[in-house]
Amino acid sequence: MNYSLETGPIRPPSEAESLLLRLTRNCTWNKCAFCHIYKGKPFSRRTVEEIKTEIDTIKHISDDLKKISDELGRKGTIDRNVVMNAIDKNISLQDEYYRIGSWLSSGANTVFLQDANSLAMKTGDVIAVLKYLKEKFPSINRITTYARSKTISKKTLEELKDLRSAGLTRLHVGMESGSDKVLKMMDKGVSSEEHIAGGEKAMAAGFDLSVYFMPGLGGKELSEEHAMESARVINAINPTFIRIRTTVPVPDTTLYMMMSEKKWTPMSDEEKVRELRLLIENFDGITSTFLSDHILNLLEDLGGDLPHGKKDMLMLIDQFLNMDKGDKENFIIGRRLGHFRYLSDYKRDKNITDVKKQVLQNYSSIDEAVMQISLNFI
Repeated sequence: MNYSLETGPIRPPSEAESLLLRLTRNCTWNKCAFCHIYKGKPFSRRTVEEIKTEIDTIKHISDDLKKISDELGRKGTIDRNVVMNAIDKNISLQDEYYRIGSWLSSGANTVFLQDANSLAMKTGDVIAVLKYLKEKFPSINRITTYARSKTISKKTLEELKDLRSAGLTRLHVGMESGSDKVLKMMDKGVSSEEHIAGGEKAMAAGFDLSVYFMPGLGGKELSEEHAMESARVINAINPTFIRIRTTVPVPDTTLYMMMSEKKWTPMSDEEKVRELRLLIENFDGITSTFLSDHILNLLEDLGGDLPHGKKDMLMLIDQFLNMDKGDKENFIIGRRLGHFRYLSDYKRDKNITDVKKQVLQNYSSIDEAVMQISLNFI
């Protein structure tokens, strides 16, 4: 048996404990100005048989680990000791034992299908994979994937309902913006109306839907439109989750080139927070859960269930905006360097003030320092 397991480059943070199963390689679009993940890599679909063979491999490794657990008197429980015993017996499978062992130890309940647009496969092929996966691992109760709005909008509602019935439970969609001007500038390959059409159809089919908003994506020039139009699109969809991913221009991307050529002006952390305030302020009648679940976001503790959590989120934002300049800068530097995780962690600290002084000796501004520090997390 071939024990090699393919793994794509990324997954949402919320899928940290999920088994990663690759259905497609790379991205069907691969032109977004801000994205560097799949540049120079062609898109391809894996065959159903290839994917089923990989599922068989995962099952075989799982059975190996459970057998070793039984031999150690652990009664099927998988922990580090079981994994290390398995590796001692076959060091060539170290990565596979770690990967599958971690999944089993977390309960083997969740799976994330990679890469950027799994629904680009034929619906029948995805359903065949889903059924085989659940047949081999009955413990699975959540299967999620990235998907493009345009791809979803082109599926019939019946196809989407069939995918949902087969076990696909959640879709992660990179909306990024609801502004057609921003979408065009970023070469996103989708319109605001296609975002709405795909989102409404996904919700009608019964999926949990996560849509992503990128603070700062429109630059200073289109910040207000970016926030207002994104709120309009989100209001129309009423997705299950709204997730925040702060814009950082990465070298060797079109966006970085646009910035270098003064065609796009990056925003400061404070300006992005003001943009988020405008977005949230314009949510109207939706029942989504708002999450700032990424290390690149300044206010990671910004979140709540709408509509009731809206007031508290705006209060948290105002708490930051009403800080004096020195405290704001200290929190920003402290957050970016890992001294604080949440705004509630902030307290005045001479050490942070000293660090800020050192940072400003190396960079022309706090904003420049933040941009360079943020690149370390990408």
